[in-house]
Amino acid sequence: MSHNLLLSTRHLTISMLGLLLLFLLPVHLYAKADHPDPELLKLLSKAVVEVHGFEDRFDAEVWLHDMSARLSKRIPDHQKRIELLKMIHHEAKHAGLQPELVLAVIEVESNFDRWAISSAGARGLMQIMPFWLDELDRPDDNLFDIATNLRFGCTILRHYLDREKGGLSRALARYNGSLGSFRYPNKVFKALRERWGIR
Repeated sequence: MSHNLLLSTRHLTISMLGLLLLFLLPVHLYAKADHPDPELLKLLSKAVVEVHGFEDRFDAEVWLHDMSARLSKRIPDHQKRIELLKMIHHEAKHAGLQPELVLAVIEVESNFDRWAISSAGARGLMQIMPFWLDELDRPDDNLFDIATNLRFGCTILRHYLDREKGGLSRALARYNGSLGSFRYPNKVFKALRERWGIR
C-alpha cells in the first residue's frame, strides 16, 4: 500500500511540475528567426511536460558519469553539472532529440554560459531570441531560466528538424538563422564528433 501511495505522490508531483512548466513554457519560443512561425508558435504553446528521460538507472548513471567528465572543465561544480545534464537529457528526450546533439548545440551557442547574450540579443544556454516573449504574451518570463531555455531550444530545434524532414544540417542552419550556410551546422557536428558523441 505504501508503494502505491509513493507512486501516487510521485505522479501528483510530476503533474504539478508539468503544470508549472507549462506556464513557464512560452518563454523562449523563437530561437533565431525574424518572424514567428505560426506552426512553431502553436507547437510551443501546446508543449507539455511528460515523463521522459532515462528508462534504466544503470543507463542514467553511465551517461551522467560520462557526460559529467566531459563537461567538467566548463562547469567545475559537480552538483551543478549533474543537475544541468539531467535537465538537458530530460528536455532533449521530451522533444525527441539526442541529448548529445543538444550538448553540442549548447557548446556552440553559449559554451554553457547560462547568462550568455549574443550581439543579436539571443539569451541563455540555447540562445533564444526575446521576441518569443511578445509572441506568446509572456513578457515577464525569464529567458535565462535553464529549464525554460532548454524547453524552448529543444522544441524549436525539433520543429526545424521536422520541417526539414530529418535533414539535420538544414535544421541546424534554421535554428541559427543561417539557412543556406553550412558554417554553423559544421561547428555543431565538430563539437558532437569531438566532445559529445557516444564513444
